[in-house]
This record gives sequence, structure tokens and C-alpha cells, in this order.
Amino acid sequence: MNPLPKGRVTVYVVLAVVAAAVDLISKEVVFRRLGVYGGSEWLVDGWLRFRLFTSLNQGALWGIGQGFALVFAGLSVAALTGIWYWLFRRRGCESLWLTIALGLVSGGTIGNLYDRVGMPGLRDRDGQTILAVRDFFDVRLGSFDWAIFNVADVCLVTGAIMLMLQSVLMSSEATQTATEAE
Repeated sequence: MNPLPKGRVTVYVVLAVVAAAVDLISKEVVFRRLGVYGGSEWLVDGWLRFRLFTSLNQGALWGIGQGFALVFAGLSVAALTGIWYWLFRRRGCESLWLTIALGLVSGGTIGNLYDRVGMPGLRDRDGQTILAVRDFFDVRLGSFDWAIFNVADVCLVTGAIMLMLQSVLMSSEATQTATEAE
């Protein structure tokens, strides 16, 4: 079997580690400065509005599944395992685009997983560990109030968009190749 493309493991690991580190450091800095459920003034204030506003999400995307942090943590571990298998056993890393996309997804997954298993040490009034993802980017477009999110979410969405683009482009290339072959 041919060796993996040179440097792909490094690209993947560096992207995942940097994405997770930027996410975790930014959460620590913002939450230390603003506390839980604290906010800044609007940093951009027009049709597009942006501020920092700290929030805890005990669910997933847009707060779906509140209280199931450990279930989502388990799904995160399964996703990371699947990504590693796809990239390095099934040789998905032969595509640099796929390696970058899944490096971003992995970094975002690791950042949010850290929060979901209670590593930040947040406690409720009864001293119980809070299992929740720390979010702090608050964006509004006109009257549309977007969900509060974090750097990990940006990495996850960017990686997902890259995967969709690859899927569409590969599909159109396969269709074109099949058409040319006829």
C-alpha cells in the first residue's frame, strides 16, 4: 500500500489543534472578561449588528436538545473517530481540500467537546458542574437575530461548507466525465 501523501497528517493535526486552541482561548478570555450572560456594547451597530454576549448552550445547534450534552459529547467522539478512519485508513487525506475541511471540523468538534464534558469548571448555584458549550458571538442581520455561537462553530460550519462544495464539484465532474465518455 502506498504511504499517505506527505504532510497530510501534519496539515490535519495542525489545523485541528490550532482551531481548538483558538476556540478555547477565545472562550476563556471572553468569559473571564464578561462573565456568564454578560455582554459588550454593540461593536458594529447598523443593519448588521455584532457584539460579544456570553451564553451557555446545553444542547446543540440553535439550542436543540437542551440537557443532552453527554449525548452530544458521545456523538462528537464518534464523529472524530469516523473522521480519522475516513482520512487515514480510507485515504481521504489524498485530497488536500478534504484534509483541510475535516481538520477544521475536528478542531471545532474538540473545542465544543471540551465544554460539553464540563472541563471549563463552570458550576451552578448548587455546585453541580454545568455541561454546556460556551458561546459569545452575537450577530443580528436587520431584524433577524442569529444564534449566539463561538469559534468552534465557525470552524465546523466552514468545514461543512467545504465538504458540500467538494461533494457538488465532484458530482458535477463525475457527470461531465460520464457525459464525455458516451
